[in-house]
Amino acid sequence: MQYFVVMIDYGRRGREAVVDPELTRRDVVARIASGEYSNVSFIHEIVDKSVEDITADIMSEAALPVLDGQDTDLQAARFDHVRDLRKHERV
Repeated sequence: MQYFVVMIDYGRRGREAVVDPELTRRDVVARIASGEYSNVSFIHEIVDKSVEDITADIMSEAALPVLDGQDTDLQAARFDHVRDLRKHERV
């Protein structure tokens, strides 16, 4: 049997261990990426009688890609779009 234990830290309000045998690895990653599981202390994978800490692996899988927005000029892109729309207008 395989299942995951996700420990969520609520600070002064305590901790909560989410244990659901029906959750797959993909489900855990999706819930972390969506923000449903936040402030995760650790994630353990239980397989038969062995326990493995997979916190770093799951967190890296759930990480959103970092977009470098410094090189993007949003105002120029909007002006280009408006210009393109004008080029295709009926005369």
